[in-house]
Amino acid sequence: MTDTATVWTAAWDRPAGEERARELFDATFGTAPDGVWSAPGRVNLIGEHTDYNAGLALPVALPHRTYAAVARRDDDLVRLVSAQEPSGVREVRLAHAVPGAVRGWAAYVVGVAWALREAGHDVGGFDVAIDSCVPFGAGLSSSAALEASVAVALDAVHGLGLAGGVDADGAARDDAGRARVAELCVRAENEMAGAPTGGMDQAASLRARAGHALLLDCRDGGVRHVPFDLAAHGLALLVVDTRAEHSHVDGEYAQRRAACEDAARRLGVPSLREVADAAEGTGAALAALATAADGDVLVRRVRHVTSEIARVRAFVEALDAGDVPAAGPLMDASHASLRDDYEVSCHELDVAVDAARAAGALGARMTGGGFGGSAIALVRAADVDAVATAVAAAFAARGLATPAFAVAVAGPPAA
Repeated sequence: MTDTATVWTAAWDRPAGEERARELFDATFGTAPDGVWSAPGRVNLIGEHTDYNAGLALPVALPHRTYAAVARRDDDLVRLVSAQEPSGVREVRLAHAVPGAVRGWAAYVVGVAWALREAGHDVGGFDVAIDSCVPFGAGLSSSAALEASVAVALDAVHGLGLAGGVDADGAARDDAGRARVAELCVRAENEMAGAPTGGMDQAASLRARAGHALLLDCRDGGVRHVPFDLAAHGLALLVVDTRAEHSHVDGEYAQRRAACEDAARRLGVPSLREVADAAEGTGAALAALATAADGDVLVRRVRHVTSEIARVRAFVEALDAGDVPAAGPLMDASHASLRDDYEVSCHELDVAVDAARAAGALGARMTGGGFGGSAIALVRAADVDAVATAVAAAFAARGLATPAFAVAVAGPPAA
């Protein structure tokens, strides 16, 4: 993976990442932290925009992680510094930390402490230094990695007993506790940071297992760990960061969520999951929505969600059967649905997907919330460099920013 035509985003090994955060903490605050905790970004194999519709999703934790060096304080002051932010040290009093009062990346950190306090946990001030190799704005859940790293750190320094530890095989010891922590991280992102996301990202960062994909049921929070070892099948998952930055704190994402909630209300169901699971199929629901003044938009939004939930089930069936190549066409269909029915793709994502397929990928799709971010491609392991080079060439030919690449291997959760 050294072709000069491609740029690769390396994942730091855990000791190196921890040392970077520890050194930043010492240089900033003049003392050593109580410890360093970290959490992974994620890539979603399939199941996009299904989490806030009580659907199914299938993410894996990336080897790329966010590292948080943290020391407990005896007051309610939070001091924050990040190697990725040039603004220096920020200070926030927890007594003043309410939704709307904290802006930028600090809202994700302070928001976790706020959510824990709102849930009745005794959390005070702390100093924190952040360093991360999770690409920011790439649709790989840098925000959830930040929240989860801080959450497990606060859990440890305050002795809350929520997150538990991680076994040597990369499995969390207390999934129920981590599910609760994930819910609080979602609340921090929704209410403090103002991003109307679902819970898939936080669940992946906190509840994933090394070597497995996480089948997440967003209706009841249940999970199943599905073995995901592409190397054993001579395959690899190529991640393409298009460098088209996206943000969940914008109107487009909120509009999609509002449309789904509106459709569910009109159909008289709690969520679109009930439509997807209906024995009679989705035809009647789509026909009912089609008669509304804005029926065309609602039909397309619902059609994406219900068909995407079906694709998650089919993807898991392919993995369970050991027929991994069968997942490729499902990825293609997912991208077409996200592009045409949900309208969350963009030019860069479409170029990445089309170029990867033309270069021999078995399937490709955008991943994450869309409007920029990353795409993924299921490729033969021997073709990784060739596919990456073809995608980079397609970007260059169109005058687009140079993309960055990584190979996703399912890693362990926050710890």
